[in-house]
Amino acid sequence: MNTGLADALESRFDGIVGAGTGPEKALIIGRSREGRELVAYRFGRGDTRVSVIAGCHADEPVGPRLLRGLAAHLARLAPDAPELEGVEWWLIPHLNPDGEARNAPWQTPEAAGYGLASYLAGSVREPPGDDIEFGFPRDRHDTGARPEPAAAAAWWGDAAGSFDVHLTLHGMGFAAGPWFLLEPAWIGRAASLMGRCETRVAQLGYELHDVERLGEKGFHRIRRGFTTRPSSDAMRDHFLALGDPEMAARFRPNSMETIRALGGDPLTLVSEMPLFLLPGVGERIGPPDPAADEWSERLDDWRLRLAGGESPRIIDEEARALGLRAMPIRDQMRLQWALVGAAVGLVAGEDDPRPNPR
Repeated sequence: MNTGLADALESRFDGIVGAGTGPEKALIIGRSREGRELVAYRFGRGDTRVSVIAGCHADEPVGPRLLRGLAAHLARLAPDAPELEGVEWWLIPHLNPDGEARNAPWQTPEAAGYGLASYLAGSVREPPGDDIEFGFPRDRHDTGARPEPAAAAAWWGDAAGSFDVHLTLHGMGFAAGPWFLLEPAWIGRAASLMGRCETRVAQLGYELHDVERLGEKGFHRIRRGFTTRPSSDAMRDHFLALGDPEMAARFRPNSMETIRALGGDPLTLVSEMPLFLLPGVGERIGPPDPAADEWSERLDDWRLRLAGGESPRIIDEEARALGLRAMPIRDQMRLQWALVGAAVGLVAGEDDPRPNPR
């Protein structure tokens, strides 16, 4: 791993989170279903080409916050800054502006994170089969894909070559802690990246989320806190096994598969940061995980009570008494950025030649 570059990127975190919401000069690469602009940015001229996107699921607001800050930070740097000399950045801070608008009422962060009751009552996301992350065009003739992933795929296609790294920043409503998903082809080369992420998680006082999905939807456990990223083929197989071929047919390639189809051997990753931390989950990874099942029932009950007019304050108080707490937004962003830095540093220091160099 190129620890110098990884460390340099991580050291920029304070400047990123304090940089603002993004520069005024942006690329408009398309429009959403409802006509909102899809904003993207390109910075730098380095040898390592990096794509980072966020917002594919509209109830996951932290990744877009980080990328808007990163875009603002990069825009104000001198051309000879290390971040720009060593890396070529392709950023899409939010690929789902329509969903962001629908989720805006609860996405007002408090000092320690988002509010539980407001999240339970107001969070909205697309159902399976209408998912932006799994909605990228199957090929250039696929006109049935959603406009947002189609615009991203077309923009990446203008890169005139392959990428070295692609990260899609995601989140979870509830988990034991941070969770990282890796490109299967890179598992044998990613030990330093995993170790770096483990160290940062421990330094911030968190436990890694641990789950055994037994290959469901493409999730194969690597070690605590790390699983392979999902795949569209495995998603389709999952719904076919459930006897739902109509749903299976709706799944298109994800962003990781789309980037890898451009050639080369890009490292693709997903960050999964929980909005709320659940004590006890993962102590027995299962399946089943008794603690996770108990929390799921409790959360369903709180949703029903809120829908029936229960006071949000009472729900929040019950949750705190049971040990549920919001994960601070700054910590979520710090760990997302640690993954970005570790990935860029790993690829920049890779000794083996890539099979299809740009």
